Amino acid sequence: MAATKTIKIKQIGSPIRRPESQRKILIGLGLNKMHKVVEVQDTPETRGAIAKLPHMVEVVS
Repeated sequence: MAATKTIKIKQIGSPIRRPESQRKILIGLGLNKMHKVVEVQDTPETRGAIAKLPHMVEVVS
């Protein structure tokens, strides 16, 4: 079995004064504080969530 691929994402933007949908996406990704880094599975769903918030998250190598 191959190991599942993961990516690290970092929150770089504040959810203050953002639409509720964007806040929910951040929570779904496991982010809630500035500069927090989480490791999530690299799936199309995760990539789509990251694409919706390019101003608030970045992919860290």
